[in-house]
Amino acid sequence: MTYPENGPIEAFIGNESPEAVIEPELPIIDPHHHLWDLRTADMEPHASFEQKVYFCEDIMNDLRAGGHNVVQTVFAQCGAFYRADGPDEMKCVGETEFVHGIAAMSASGMYGEARLCTGIFGTADLRPGAAVRAVLEAHMAASPNFRGIRSAFPGDLNATFMAGYAVLADLGLAYDNYSPDFERLPTLGKLADAQPDVPVIVNHLGGRIDPDADEEEIANWRRCIDAVAKSPNAVMKVGGAQQRVGPWEPPFHMHRRDTPISSEELCELLFPWYAYVIEAFGPERCMFESNFPVDKECVSYRTLWNTFKRIAAKLGLSESEKTAMFSGTAARVYRLQTP
Repeated sequence: MTYPENGPIEAFIGNESPEAVIEPELPIIDPHHHLWDLRTADMEPHASFEQKVYFCEDIMNDLRAGGHNVVQTVFAQCGAFYRADGPDEMKCVGETEFVHGIAAMSASGMYGEARLCTGIFGTADLRPGAAVRAVLEAHMAASPNFRGIRSAFPGDLNATFMAGYAVLADLGLAYDNYSPDFERLPTLGKLADAQPDVPVIVNHLGGRIDPDADEEEIANWRRCIDAVAKSPNAVMKVGGAQQRVGPWEPPFHMHRRDTPISSEELCELLFPWYAYVIEAFGPERCMFESNFPVDKECVSYRTLWNTFKRIAAKLGLSESEKTAMFSGTAARVYRLQTP
């Protein structure tokens, strides 16, 4: 099914001449994508996203057109389909219920060979402390694919929040986090150290990535990356650098050019940032991610994964290191079946 609200972004992607797929047989687990219906969204950041509807068929169309060997995916929290009724703290469980339905649709095989949402991370408010256990257990009951949450954390890491965070360890769940402000990463490292059994998954290279950043900003970002990389249970999602952040748009955004950027151009432009985090964390603690359909405002699915494969080649990664970054780390951290 096509949606007229998706017309502008689909037209933009349709303007490119598809590249040849690099290493088409390489198994990929995409550990970060969203699903949603934003046609009535009136709050940011959702109101400004160009892909208004993204369901099972929509992401499968992107995977199919991409031509890469994506075998599994992980759904990333985005506030989709919260319950309209019931206690406020439980409304977020509706997102997991929705995504579990998409996972069941995909598992039927009717939409293609890739298995969508074999891992799911939603959200829960950890600020009430140990009382969050009921919410987390409701997520787990809603889907056996539930693997953890993504939420914000307080700068002071107060005792009540930390009591809620400790429940993640008790339940064997992971903690994803993203903030455009990379200066929060040292505190995220302290949070990781507090519960070594909780995988802490840093999203999108740790913050907003500006290709035009000055040397001072780049040096500060590197310092913050190093601070969180010291925690052995911290893992980096290597991607998301292609996204708009609030009103700020990268120079290759669909609002700033008529045709999508090529993988060769994108690799050349962003390689220093990608190379730095891979060096800081090591490939065994890194996973490439699509962040679709957010990054689709800048690049097609095919071109994005070609970019990642160019980065791997430029770094001279071994076969085992490539396996880790394209599937192995995601399978380990989100407890998925290894492809």
